[in-house]
Amino acid sequence: MPKRLFDLLGAAVGLLLLSPLLLVLALVIKLDSPGPVFFRQQRVGRFGQPFLIHKFRTMVADAPQRGLAITVGADPRITKCGAWLRRTRLDELPQLIDVLRGDMSLVGPRPEVPRYVQHYPPGLRERALAVRPGITDPSSLAFIDEAELLAQAADPERDYVELILPRKLQAAADYAERASLRTDLLVIARTLRVLVRKGLTP
Repeated sequence: MPKRLFDLLGAAVGLLLLSPLLLVLALVIKLDSPGPVFFRQQRVGRFGQPFLIHKFRTMVADAPQRGLAITVGADPRITKCGAWLRRTRLDELPQLIDVLRGDMSLVGPRPEVPRYVQHYPPGLRERALAVRPGITDPSSLAFIDEAELLAQAADPERDYVELILPRKLQAAADYAERASLRTDLLVIARTLRVLVRKGLTP
């Protein structure tokens, strides 16, 4: 099955089955703090084309004006329900819309903001951006506790750019060259296992 057809079917079925949950989460977000339900942010997609990514809002409405584009530890900008949404990764579910729109895939390198894409070395940049970005990928699973790691750094943004980003970028390039339907299914299965475990952890 071609990857795009798999993405379309998966996103459509996912949105249909999860629609009651999405409505409940939207209501909880509205009741928890003032501001929109969705958080939209420019990210860099396939071949370097920018697009607006959709997430459930997990921070206060003016969070971009209050700090970095990365999350560090127990970020005070995160709302009460936002902390749980992030831990379970339910805030990523609206990206099924981005998959239907053709901006993303179910599995693929996580898209970065333009600020950090500027640090991509030319060779790796071309390889990493050769495929559509995804909702999940091996690198995002490897760095699922990224915020906690950065909380231990003296300069979180520098550590992200110099230590974490290069490893993510290499993993993205490797994925782009070896991806198949089988590997995507394995990543999805592993993602679900990790998220169920985190969701059950207090």
